[in-house]
Amino acid sequence: MAKFELKLPKMGESVAEATITNWLKNVGDHIDADETVLEIATDKVDSEVPSEVEGTLVEILFKVDDVVQVGQTIAIIETEGGAAAPAPTKASAPAEAKVVAETVAVAQETVSASVDFSDSDKFFSPLVKNIAKEEGISVAELEAIAGTGKDGRVTKNDILEYVKNRGNQPQQVAAKVEAPKAAAPASTATATKAAPVSVNGADEIVEMDRMRKLISGYMVKSVQTSAHVQSFIEVDVTNIVNWRNKVKNSFEKREGEKLTFTPIFMEAVAKALKDFPGMNISVEGDYIIKKKNINLGMAAALPNGNLIVPVIKNADQLNLVGMAKAVNDLGNRAKAGKLKPDDTQGSTYTVTNVGTFGSVFGTPIINQPEVGILALGAIRKVPAVIETPEGDFIGIRQKMFLSHSYDHRVVDGALGGQFVQRVAQILEAFDPNREV
Repeated sequence: MAKFELKLPKMGESVAEATITNWLKNVGDHIDADETVLEIATDKVDSEVPSEVEGTLVEILFKVDDVVQVGQTIAIIETEGGAAAPAPTKASAPAEAKVVAETVAVAQETVSASVDFSDSDKFFSPLVKNIAKEEGISVAELEAIAGTGKDGRVTKNDILEYVKNRGNQPQQVAAKVEAPKAAAPASTATATKAAPVSVNGADEIVEMDRMRKLISGYMVKSVQTSAHVQSFIEVDVTNIVNWRNKVKNSFEKREGEKLTFTPIFMEAVAKALKDFPGMNISVEGDYIIKKKNINLGMAAALPNGNLIVPVIKNADQLNLVGMAKAVNDLGNRAKAGKLKPDDTQGSTYTVTNVGTFGSVFGTPIINQPEVGILALGAIRKVPAVIETPEGDFIGIRQKMFLSHSYDHRVVDGALGGQFVQRVAQILEAFDPNREV
């Protein structure tokens, strides 16, 4: 028998960790090669982890809701035949280390059962809280750690360094660990937040799913972080509507892709960002980060009512055919739940199409840490004044509103207004005889 270490696989360059959401196999279950063992989630998408080998699951190293780093061992699978094992087995540890590990594990379970980090006024990331629970660190200890992160936050390195040196002060640690135990009976009633109760008995109370909780947190954080300001501009897109109606059938026949308005608008936004690079930035504390690449986030509604923002990488380098293929590919995979974690990372500016549901304009919330987001309103036939050499007259035109939300901390009205005006100019100057 040989033991295979099932590790959390790499899910993209910008994804360093994931949360375990569901174990599909239990200890003792037989697993086939390529069979899914567990489900995981990053802050944007859900995924599955298959087994690379056939064997029996003998050990699960993390629980549901634990945060795991990429490359970390999450389970042990026992395979048939020592020589056939495709992964190296762990070096045997001294018996003393095993005894210590078991003792620590028991202590951790006892302490973690009584620790409620929501009692602290400080912010701790899920990863830091997970390490604290695993190492049996109390709230009081965690609050006492000097953080080196932004605004004094405790980072992974801070808490790991504390754990490393923690053994040098056994008496102090013991005293701090005991404190939550003594307070546990008094705080038991408040440790778990009670669910709301229907007054009339007819209302249905449903807890938010994981993604909705994440979206909720992101939206609140963005409003609290950025000084949101909006600019609105009306655009005549008659030439675009007429051109698309003329070429959409031949385009689909030739390229095998539907031609929607979205890639046309995304192309215009990418061009405007090149003209106004001050919108293609992010903010980190007191520093402005000027982005080299133009990566457009494309907000997409999911069938379950949630929202996700896949990213078109290097959008300024795509022609209209490439943009249409990228938009359709990401949109289809988003609806099917097949996006990869890296598909939602690295956006530098976001576009959302509120016109899909008939909205004329909106006031979208900025996708942090970006500094702007553009909402595309519904295209409508409206009466408009048309200027000609012979004089003005009233005609029917296809028009829409562009709604630009931007962060007034770093983007003033001149830049915010000029950018959305540039997008409008590009759209209105669209060539109705364009070849594609």
